[in-house]
Amino acid sequence: MPLTAADRQAGYSHRLSVWQVETSRTQVFDDPVRGREFFEAVIRENLDLGRPDRVQLVFDRKIIKTTPGQFRTRVIEDGVLPSLHIEYKANRVKQYFKEGRALRTETTINEPKDFGVNKDLSQLPYLEQIGRQINRRLLDVQRVSHNCHLSQESVERVVLPTVTEDGQRAPGLRFGQLRVMALLAALTSFLAATQGFTHRSLRPPVADLQGLAHDQYTTSQLTYDLRRLRLKGRIWRVPNTNRYLLTPYGRKVALFFTRLHARVFRPGLAALDPAVPIPSALAGALSQVDLEIDRLIDEACLAASAEKT
Repeated sequence: MPLTAADRQAGYSHRLSVWQVETSRTQVFDDPVRGREFFEAVIRENLDLGRPDRVQLVFDRKIIKTTPGQFRTRVIEDGVLPSLHIEYKANRVKQYFKEGRALRTETTINEPKDFGVNKDLSQLPYLEQIGRQINRRLLDVQRVSHNCHLSQESVERVVLPTVTEDGQRAPGLRFGQLRVMALLAALTSFLAATQGFTHRSLRPPVADLQGLAHDQYTTSQLTYDLRRLRLKGRIWRVPNTNRYLLTPYGRKVALFFTRLHARVFRPGLAALDPAVPIPSALAGALSQVDLEIDRLIDEACLAASAEKT
């Protein structure tokens, strides 16, 4: 013991302190194959969570330009098993697929002072609560982002004009329209999903996604767009504030439309262009289909002419 008998007689004593706190959550999948697919999607869709503007939302700590520390996302592979690491100063969140059938989320706090408390052991319950909140906040967003499929009726309610129960007409949100896609893409940000947004905070990213100057996307246009979203139940306004929150269904709509456009329609339409230097396999296959259809039409015309003669 570093304290001698004389030290103890003088009134000095030991006091335990926090060295490291780890709070984990393990979710076991009934179908391990589906679980692995989910985890691969988690890695693909969360590579930017280490950015300062996003990591502050995961850890619920404000970050400014002068904030010291390291903020980053890393994917580390151990053989064929990858793990996702999101770092905030001396602390991190780690996710990996455990024993081939469970998603494990671990928040490790190595420096309690990063969360405004000292290392005294009495702070352990508070640090455990912070760890659980970080895990829950991250998993909630990941769950919604993965489960974003919609039925045909749901898609029609979004893209076609509808009428609310009190008789208000809600204009449609046309899929593929630049302004609509920019609006929905802005709503998929981690900030909007966790903290909500205001008219002022949403306007710049929507304008940027359209390739416009901020004053070219007017406040009246955004007001009209927010009204469409509100009447269709995609967002709701917090009473007595200027802040809007996405509804759970609104998050699904925004993610579904954004992913469908970015991963299917945009690359699919580009792949159909036969004029590119190296045509894609899809363009070549469709060209062959066109040739076969033309051949069938030509043969049908020849047969009709033969029957007449």
